[in-house]
Amino acid sequence: MSRSDFAKIKRVVIKIGSSLLTRGGQGLDKTAIAAWVGQIAHLKQQGIDVALVSSGAVAEGMCRLNLKVRPRTLHELQAAAAIGQMGLVRVFDDNFQQHGRHAAQVLLTHDDLSNRKRYLNARSTLLTLINFGVVPIINENDTVATDEIRFGDNDTLAALVANLIEAELLIILTDQKGLFTRDPSIYSDATLISEISVNDTRLETMAGESRSGLGRGGMYTKVRAARLASRSGAATIVAAGVIDDVIKKIIGGDELGTHFLPDAEPLLSRKRWLAGQLQIKGQLVLDTGAIHALKNEGKSLLPVGVKSVSGLFERGELVSCSDENGIEIARGLINYSKTETQLIAGKNSSEFESILGYLDDMELIHRDNMVLI
Repeated sequence: MSRSDFAKIKRVVIKIGSSLLTRGGQGLDKTAIAAWVGQIAHLKQQGIDVALVSSGAVAEGMCRLNLKVRPRTLHELQAAAAIGQMGLVRVFDDNFQQHGRHAAQVLLTHDDLSNRKRYLNARSTLLTLINFGVVPIINENDTVATDEIRFGDNDTLAALVANLIEAELLIILTDQKGLFTRDPSIYSDATLISEISVNDTRLETMAGESRSGLGRGGMYTKVRAARLASRSGAATIVAAGVIDDVIKKIIGGDELGTHFLPDAEPLLSRKRWLAGQLQIKGQLVLDTGAIHALKNEGKSLLPVGVKSVSGLFERGELVSCSDENGIEIARGLINYSKTETQLIAGKNSSEFESILGYLDDMELIHRDNMVLI
């Protein structure tokens, strides 16, 4: 995707770093936040879906507690995050309200996205918020995260969110202009890289660590985030957040920051991931009507077309779909467990609630979470 294509984008994830949000640790920069929110509201008016990944909770908590150095112990970090999150979300929400927009706080841990059932739950919640016209404000759940399950930095979290909601573009706003050939604070001959492939072998030597001491990220984590985002085909822009109308200018195709090019188109990349990187946990045998709907009409799989169910799977795990002769037709992430699927197999969606006592999804496997074989 070239910069000129950004004007056609329909969904974007924007990440704003701690140093930007808190003026280098001096407290929330309410003027800057108001400007970013105004730009996001402009994108929403253009019909672009936006999810915002916001750092700054710990930094704001440090400011409120008058801490000059970032805490090192986990319980102190969690306490600072809990305190800072209050002010951070309030400022964002107040600004979105001024533009007639609602925002929603979403806190995630790595475990939420590594567990397939919780992955689908998180995805469903975020997409529902987006469909309501709400801007999700996403942060790592520092208050409960432990070293074993934390993302480690919000650059990584932003990339995983881009994968989760299938965004076409990830914008990482930072206190740097982008990726340079060398550290510009040390080498006067360092030059800004305008465009580079996520697979370029030079990236490891050009990326450095965070110098602000406020966040956990650095240019290295932004390179890693660009590579993670590219798994679902998303391009990434790393740019200076202090530039006037930076978000609007990026979407407009201006040559700002560093453009990390993905190695595949969104659909191809996601389908490749579904087809080859997850373990199959169950099997569904489909009737001819369901097979025709999947192969020729591009539809989702409904339970009414399922003849039999085998294997052992939970919501969000990968299952294989075959015809009555055992020939695989498709595979995808299922919206119900094996027990639930057995109960609703062959039934119409209108019967789900009376059979299960609730209704999660109308489809057994949504077409966005399925690949034909």
